[in-house]
Amino acid sequence: MSLIISPSVLSCDFANVQRDVEMINNSDADWFHIDIMDGVFVPNISFGFPVMKAIKRHAKKPLDVHLMIDNPDQYIEDFASAGADILTVHFEACTHLHRTINAIREAGMKAGVAINPHTSVTVLEEVLDSLDLVLIMSVNPGFGGQKFIESSIGKVAKLREMKTNLNPDLIIEVDGGVNLETGNRLVEAGASALVAGSFVFKSEEPINTIKALKGLQS
Repeated sequence: MSLIISPSVLSCDFANVQRDVEMINNSDADWFHIDIMDGVFVPNISFGFPVMKAIKRHAKKPLDVHLMIDNPDQYIEDFASAGADILTVHFEACTHLHRTINAIREAGMKAGVAINPHTSVTVLEEVLDSLDLVLIMSVNPGFGGQKFIESSIGKVAKLREMKTNLNPDLIIEVDGGVNLETGNRLVEAGASALVAGSFVFKSEEPINTIKALKGLQS
């Protein structure tokens, strides 16, 4: 499987969202990573359905939507209607995770589960065969530009072992502090998708930065 690059739109220039969406369309990126934050599950608020629908109108690649919100179940159908192709919920936010995963799939989306830095990948053992994607947070969720948490490398390696036994097609995605150095180490450990926000959008040549990330093949 080719390495998936999913630039985080949270780091784009909000005064020029369409321009940055077109840049991703014209780059080697595979997905658009859309962070949805409610100010409750994480200490920040991001855009909601109107902005996401606007992005969808111009995006030519799948929307990889990451919900950092409490009670995600009540919005699953809304995110499907807004254009999400992949919907990722947090393990820490779901009381009945298996039910949530099934609801995402029944709504026609691929299902992902994210885990915070303090959460072990082993908590996903019972649902791993039901998932399309696991998102390992390599920073504390809520804000971009944070320092990479080193223990994330070991978590990726552990999840790769679990994947081999339980779900060989699972996508292992990592979000937080991704650059060429950390990205290379994550890919070597078993990551198959990288989310990059600040590293892409604050670079002088975002298209070349995406191309360089795409070149980090295991």
